[in-house]
Parts: sequence; C-alpha cells; structure tokens
Amino acid sequence: MLHRHRGIASLVSISGLLVSLLALVPATTASAAPAWHTRVCWGTAKRPGTLAGAYWDAIVHGVCAVDRGPVLIQHDLIITRNSAVVAVFGRRHSHLWVGDNILVGRGGSLIMGCETKVNHGNPIFPCADDRHPGHPTLYSHEVVVGSLIAYRALGVVVHNSWIGHDIVEIGGGGGVSCKPAGIFIRFASPVYSDYEDNWVGGSMWVKDLRSCWFGAIRNWVGGSITVSKNRMADPDAMEVTTNVVRHDLTCWRNVPAVQFGDGHGYPNQVGLHAYFECGFHVVLPNPAHQHKHYSHISVPLHH
Repeated sequence: MLHRHRGIASLVSISGLLVSLLALVPATTASAAPAWHTRVCWGTAKRPGTLAGAYWDAIVHGVCAVDRGPVLIQHDLIITRNSAVVAVFGRRHSHLWVGDNILVGRGGSLIMGCETKVNHGNPIFPCADDRHPGHPTLYSHEVVVGSLIAYRALGVVVHNSWIGHDIVEIGGGGGVSCKPAGIFIRFASPVYSDYEDNWVGGSMWVKDLRSCWFGAIRNWVGGSITVSKNRMADPDAMEVTTNVVRHDLTCWRNVPAVQFGDGHGYPNQVGLHAYFECGFHVVLPNPAHQHKHYSHISVPLHH
C-alpha cells in the first residue's frame, strides 16, 4: 500500500471527533475524575498490538495499529526505539487524537493519515483497508494538538493530518538506500519520509535525514519550513512543492537539491522570504506542470 508517489478539516469535524472519542471514557459521577490510565502497547509486524479507546498517554513497544476505532490520548504518544505506529485505516472511524505530542524515538516509525484525494488520476495515499484503493473512498484524519518530534527515526509518513504546533524530524532514515527496513518491509516499500496534505500551525524542520525519498507537498504551514542537509538515494527525491508557507521557506545543502520531480507540483507560496534551493529566483524544470517546461520553485504569497 505504501509507495513514494503519492486542508485542514473544519473545527466542526474536529469537535465531532472529540465528542465521539470522549464517549469512550467510562461514565463517572460528577465529583469523580475519569479513569484515565497509561496504555502500554506491544506487538509485532505480523501481529500488531491495537490502540483503541481513551488513555492518559500511550507508550508503544514493537508495532501497534490504530485500526479498531477512534483513539484519544490525553497527553503524549511515545514510540520507543525501533517501534512503529500505523494509523492508516479508515474503517470503524479509526482516527487518532493526541492532546500533547507524538515523540518518535531512534529507529522508530510513524505512518499516519490516509486520504481519498487523487493527483492526475493517481490515488495519493489510500487507506490500508480501502477495498478500492484505485478509487479510494475511505480516509483517516489525525489530530495532534502539540508537536510531532522525531529524533533519528527510521521514517515518518504523515498525510491528511492536523498538527497544532511543530513538525521536527532530525537525523535518522534507513541510510542512503532504497532497501526496505523495519515496518516498511511489511508494505514492500523503501524507507522514506513524507508530509502531504497537512495543516501545521507552527513550523517544520527536516534536517540530516538519510533515506530513499523525501517529500513535503501541499501542506499549509503557519510558520516556516526548513529542509537542510538531507541526502536521498532516489534522484527524484526532495520534492518540496505546492506548499503554502506563511513565513519563511529555506532549503539548502540537500542531495539531490529540491526539485519538482514527477509529482505534478506547483510553486510553493511563501509569505516572507524564500532562501537558497527554494529561493524566489530559482527556476527549475517542471515538464508535468501545466504544459510549462520551467517554473519558479517558490513565489510570493498574496495575502
């Protein structure tokens, strides 16, 4: 299901998700507190553990899936070393809501959010349980009120999600190779990191990543994006396109340099400054973009 090709939902829909999740909390008297507890989830790629219900926080060892209904985590979701969370299931209203942060440890992976959107007739990222992935009808919209922080993680793949604060991915990856590893073996996919169709209230930093492929596409970012010193094995990697960035966009010392690739991308729209590989002056080949052979990688955002 996973492969390298590929708005924020309304506050009303987020509120509706909260109501449905809070309904999972055991009933209490008016003077008593809900029976929140820490969920420790264990599993393997062949027999994943399950996250479903309402928890104070959650700690994942091995592989756990969000595939059996909505999940509310009041505080943090912690993905420990070499572990993984897979939240790409649309049936049973299997959405993930995290009140504080998602923390991905060394060698860990996070794959969350799936969508019905298509790009030039090709599904971008259908749900794993969609019976018609060529014409997807299911989706999963994840909410993280705080930040997503990954330090030396294996891979982070996020689609169709709402992140209240920042996305930070520093170091990690599967090496400058397109060989599957970790949870990516389960999906017969190279290791990669990708952020598409997300709403990010703060900023995004991706630095010192060594992997097969990286993309940041069609995201709305309230702060800035910095993509620096990353190295990929796939020459088509480093697609940073079609983003709306309210502040600055900085791309530098990436291998390959930022490009349009084959994603049918549009120039990034940037509110303040665009630097280096993503500078306003940079014009790149873009044969798939509206019959134009070259396009600016970034243009000023007209407020």
